[in-house]
Amino acid sequence: MMIGKGLAHTSAMVVSDADTAIALGSGDMPVLSTPALLALMENAAMLAVAPALGEGQTTVGGHIASSHLKPSKPGARVAATATLEEIDGRKLSFRVEAREGDTLIGEGTHLRFVVDRDRFLAKL
Repeated sequence: MMIGKGLAHTSAMVVSDADTAIALGSGDMPVLSTPALLALMENAAMLAVAPALGEGQTTVGGHIASSHLKPSKPGARVAATATLEEIDGRKLSFRVEAREGDTLIGEGTHLRFVVDRDRFLAKL
């Protein structure tokens, strides 16, 4: 495993009706849902370290804590950046932030764990 601090990735999306709080059941407004925003942050963290993982390895989310500061309407482009800040064995700690243009719309931390894909799935 060749994972090092500072690895980062930005994942982007254009908010669709399927990403809204109404569609996901997390609210009753036609705006980007918090679950969709958190998923974008997790995606960025997953992709930040994916190229550095060993054969058969992946990461799974363990915890996420984030604000959701401003609403985004369908059609808005939202980008989430995850940066690896700490490594403790298999535990990876990320700083995450999301922006719509230059406006910060969410920020927080995300914890992922490196796992062997086959062993992880065998536990199900």
